[in-house]
Amino acid sequence: MNDYVRGVLTQFRNDDRVLGWDLWNEPDNPARVYRRVENPDKLDLVAQLLPQVFRWAREVNPSQPLTSGVWEGEWGDAARRTEIAGIQLENSDVITFHSYAPPGEFDFRINELSPWQRPLICTEYMARPEGSTIEGILPVAQRRNVGTYTWGLIAGKTQTYLPWDSWDRPYVAEPPREWFHDLLHRGGRPYRDREIHTLRTLTGRLDGAPSRHPDSQWRPRRARIVTR
Repeated sequence: MNDYVRGVLTQFRNDDRVLGWDLWNEPDNPARVYRRVENPDKLDLVAQLLPQVFRWAREVNPSQPLTSGVWEGEWGDAARRTEIAGIQLENSDVITFHSYAPPGEFDFRINELSPWQRPLICTEYMARPEGSTIEGILPVAQRRNVGTYTWGLIAGKTQTYLPWDSWDRPYVAEPPREWFHDLLHRGGRPYRDREIHTLRTLTGRLDGAPSRHPDSQWRPRRARIVTR
């Protein structure tokens, strides 16, 4: 893994197409569907390896910020925060997080992370059946000056329009009642016109709507490497 991390970051460390490096996605995720093939001491191994991954990446000295997104548990109270979440937050230049919750809980998550005084980006959101929607989440994110990734675009081979239960229910005979993710049908037609209207309004691309893009720009603020 050392060679892999160093090799990829060295190749692209000054590439302006790279916004940042999410070094390890949900490293402590005990997902039910593949839990049986993972090491029983996975969390201990991750707690040892994750600081090393940050160190290897930091030694490459990339121009882009480093991060690893928190995704579950409590983040605001250090005494209740998991060890791995603590490593992620303490070592990230930009704080990234996942939230598939409705707007109220999304806003609460931002409150938990704001004391770190680092830029915030939600790198996973939108689960329509769970109440996490374009119309509900993005106005909160804009108001709080939090970046967001809408990681699914067209309902295609990645099948992210299917809900989580598609692991057990393939939805072969009929599509889900409501799409989980994705914005467009294969031909480019919006899944919901009101979602595109919301996006255009918030980004100032709707005729007559002012742009509210913040003037602030991220500046390097390196986190210190923290080990346990």
